[in-house]
Amino acid sequence: MKSEKDLILLSIKDFLSLKMLKYSLAPFLITIILMYILFFVIAGMGVDSLAGMQVESTQVSMQDGIPHTQSETTMIEGNSVVDYLMSFAITSWLATFFIYAIGGFLTLYLSIFIAIIVIGFLTPFVLRELQKRHYGDIELIGYSNLLTDLFLVIKWAVIMMLLFIALIPFYFIPVLNIVAFNLPLYYFFHKMLKYDISSNICTKEENREINYFFSNKLRLKTLSLYLISLVPFAIFFGAVLFVIYLGHTYFLEVKKLRNI
Repeated sequence: MKSEKDLILLSIKDFLSLKMLKYSLAPFLITIILMYILFFVIAGMGVDSLAGMQVESTQVSMQDGIPHTQSETTMIEGNSVVDYLMSFAITSWLATFFIYAIGGFLTLYLSIFIAIIVIGFLTPFVLRELQKRHYGDIELIGYSNLLTDLFLVIKWAVIMMLLFIALIPFYFIPVLNIVAFNLPLYYFFHKMLKYDISSNICTKEENREINYFFSNKLRLKTLSLYLISLVPFAIFFGAVLFVIYLGHTYFLEVKKLRNI
């Protein structure tokens, strides 16, 4: 029986093999390309929304001791909108803050979301390689099919979005907002990673037994992997390592269930 330390070291050793390193390039390249496209699409939408803005100014003047109010509405278009907003120190600071804070937040979360989808397509190849290396006596049975896969991905994505909405009140409470921001995406991360691996190795019955007896252990492992993925760029290269590490866990549990 391997200790957790042995499992981690074995996973790192497998990850550093030439074939696994090749697999790890796919999440990196695809995620970068998709993020690059999304950046320009979102940036273009933002610029279009600032294409025109009405600015109303009011001036009060005194004539023969009687105040007169004169209002003037000016239409600012194109790049002059940005120039106008950035001419004010507070507006400039707020704009810079929100661009970097929200942009960085969305970039990190989108990269995790995209990478976990991409790695789903590579999981069967990674697990077959692990089987060849260490678990030749374990048959990869699996229980997934295309329709089920699509249904579950959509289901978990919708639940994730609903959680994001339901937790909005907590986003403004210090400390709690950290949990509130990360809980929805962790939910999706946990469900996808577990399903990708179990559905390629186990039968449905074996998966139910593993979830019943080791749910807390699996949750702790996926939580640790999720926290690592929050490190910038870690998910780009670490996604395959995550599959290897959790794959070893499932192979060992299935080995015990099948009395091999």
